[in-house]
Amino acid sequence: MITFEQFDENDFNRLINWVNTEEMLVQFGGPLFSFPLTIEQLKEYRNDKNRHLFKVIESGGNAIGHAELFQSDDEKTVRICRVLIGDKTKRGQGIGQQIINELLNISFIKLDKENVELNVYDWNTSAIKCYEKVGFAVNPNKTFESEVNGNVWKAINMTIDKGNWMS
Repeated sequence: MITFEQFDENDFNRLINWVNTEEMLVQFGGPLFSFPLTIEQLKEYRNDKNRHLFKVIESGGNAIGHAELFQSDDEKTVRICRVLIGDKTKRGQGIGQQIINELLNISFIKLDKENVELNVYDWNTSAIKCYEKVGFAVNPNKTFESEVNGNVWKAINMTIDKGNWMS
């Protein structure tokens, strides 16, 4: 069982330690951050009023991850971004699904949005499977590319609407 708490300045160093390679930072943050991640970047990130930032807490009280909801220009849609289970020993245990379900609950119930979307790199098959398990579907009309150390990473877009989530 996980819970969310507000991500604040006390969490900055933990997040910096979790995303300690350029590849990990791009996988986690997309084009938002530059390597290496710094306190200054995180202060600016935290001050963006369109972002709802959370630290993920396990039942024992330890912070094990990070998650974000971003309010896009479309007032009916929110985007799930920067989801990370930073504690590597907690990966592969279904916690990702718990995080996504909680983000969807916040999006559809608390924020009263109609649609939720996210972007994920196409090689991240475990994340894609996690998103599909909670009801996300691939939007084939929306893809993005990033270059990381001379390699091109393709991101796909996935969506879910309130009706499908509730059924």
